Amino acid sequence: MNPFSRKSDPAAAADSTDGMNGAASNGAMDGVPEGLGATVLIVDDSPTETRIFINTLSQAGYRVETATDGEQGVEMARRIQPDAILMDVIMPTLNGFQATRMLHRDAATANIPIIMVTTKDQPTDRTWGLRQGAVDYLVKPVSPAALLECLRAALQR
Repeated sequence: MNPFSRKSDPAAAADSTDGMNGAASNGAMDGVPEGLGATVLIVDDSPTETRIFINTLSQAGYRVETATDGEQGVEMARRIQPDAILMDVIMPTLNGFQATRMLHRDAATANIPIIMVTTKDQPTDRTWGLRQGAVDYLVKPVSPAALLECLRAALQR
């Protein structure tokens, strides 16, 4: 686990705009990958969604691991100690709400930020996901920019 990936870097924060229009900079486009050293575990049973997330995160400089259901995601999170987790909700064996709750209650994984990324778009779903321990909740389809911004924020907590 990268001990620096969850800490805010004041120098990086001061240099997070491109200086021309104030838009957030994507470090990967500036020649220095933004996610260098951070590992993200994607827990999603959809090969299509997983591939989209892998491409987005890899291009931004993150290392990526994947799991295809909540049970496998919990096991992998305990074993590899990723810097962050992207968690789907609707999955076989163990759903994302259950997996998030398990990880949040386990001292070994409680500090890993979990972002729920799902098609479940009801306010009650969002509230439930956050109550289980997620730090944020995104509804699919999510833009690459929104995903990366949410991930950046989660890693700085």
